[in-house]
Amino acid sequence: MLRIAIPSTGQSQLTFNSFEKYSVPPPPNGVDAEINNDVVLLFDDEQQAVEYADSLFEVGTDLDNDQTSKKLIVNDILGAIYNNDFIKSYREED
Repeated sequence: MLRIAIPSTGQSQLTFNSFEKYSVPPPPNGVDAEINNDVVLLFDDEQQAVEYADSLFEVGTDLDNDQTSKKLIVNDILGAIYNNDFIKSYREED
């Protein structure tokens, strides 16, 4: 299982509550909240995480300017996924 944490100290200040409030599509294995309120995305493997990021990128491009908070959340999630060391290694192998 691959767990990717999105710190609540990011630009969007993402928390588990805001993840739900803005109806961000969850990854296939769901999300978890850490004690410090960071959101943790759950995946089977790197491939599943990359596929989720690709679909979330599409969601982000469809948002309009009135949805700035959701855009920031999507950007923080994408950044956490693409900057994850396991994802970087996986993408280099492709």
